[in-house]
Amino acid sequence: MAYVDTSVLVAYYCPEALSEEAQKAIGAADAPTVNPLIEVEFCSALALKVRTRELEVKAAERLLSRFRLHLEERRYHIVAVEAKEYALAADWIGRFSTPLRTVDALHLASAFSNELRLLTADRGLARCARHLGVECRLIA
Repeated sequence: MAYVDTSVLVAYYCPEALSEEAQKAIGAADAPTVNPLIEVEFCSALALKVRTRELEVKAAERLLSRFRLHLEERRYHIVAVEAKEYALAADWIGRFSTPLRTVDALHLASAFSNELRLLTADRGLARCARHLGVECRLIA
């Protein structure tokens, strides 16, 4: 089972250099898993692509609708972010040994707490995962 990071989901839905790899990785994952933060991050990623003119608004709206439909159809298993994940994320950030930021720390904590391998296209996040002992697969 794999915990799918936003970087992989964005590549899965949006045309990018890693889209083919993202599609293969998610397709091969048994019960691809996310947490509720993913929808907010996905919207943020699409908004950035619109602001930088990588995507037109209509295209971003279609991609967001498709992603939301997939969430409703339960193509992704959703795990809750609970007190233990917040505590773990705070502990990791409070070690001051990584450049880990809040949402990434919560994604790592979700993967770790649910004994899932993190699937990411973010090299920095992959380094943090390895440093913290979170099983990780970097797609590239």
